[in-house]
Amino acid sequence: MKIIPAIDILDNKLVRLEKGDYNSAKIYSDDPFKMACTYSDSGFEWLHIVDLSGAKSGKFYFTDLISRIKNETDIKIQFGGGIRNLNDAKMLIDKGVDKLVIGSISITDKGEFEKIITEIGSEKIIVSADVKENFVMIKGWTLNSEIRLNDHIEYCLTKNVKTFLCTDIKKDGMLSGPNFELYKNLTSEFPTAEFIASGGMSLLQDIILLKELNLHAVVVGKAIYENKIDLKELKKIAG
Repeated sequence: MKIIPAIDILDNKLVRLEKGDYNSAKIYSDDPFKMACTYSDSGFEWLHIVDLSGAKSGKFYFTDLISRIKNETDIKIQFGGGIRNLNDAKMLIDKGVDKLVIGSISITDKGEFEKIITEIGSEKIIVSADVKENFVMIKGWTLNSEIRLNDHIEYCLTKNVKTFLCTDIKKDGMLSGPNFELYKNLTSEFPTAEFIASGGMSLLQDIILLKELNLHAVVVGKAIYENKIDLKELKKIAG
């Protein structure tokens, strides 16, 4: 199971939200690049970057940061927040993004979503399926799509997209432990899919238990910044 540290950026600062609420943003650093270097130096292969401003507005704010990370470190980037069309996707790939995390448009504009899959390749797409009460939330977690999670996964699989970043919004940023039942059910129902767990990681034991569910990866953010999980110990259980 891959372990992917997260950098969420809002107003050029590294922050974390609680339950997707922008008003709850807590600032951890004024230098997201420095944190990216720390993760790269610690031996992590992947970095999860979320442009929180872009997730709401549909505009990109941190493409220069992406280029700098790619030019000055060896870490790979999966990037989400604000991807609305094929031009956005192409630009991010040109900037060096290795995988695109696509959320809203996989529901609101299936035609454009399918164009991205065709042009970029399904292997470079991660669908962000963030849930609240089993419904997928969109537009920076601010709107209920009224589409059930399992229905959306089934649709994406028919388009040869097999990797899903699933976050239980109620757990995100709360340090209360992940929704183990959610991931257990998903891996059981969709054995050919790859699931990335996100939201609620609080202890190293959470990561160990998720690894036992045969997940593809887990994203860890706030628990690192709050010193709940040590980077060296985290790296030891990555596989």
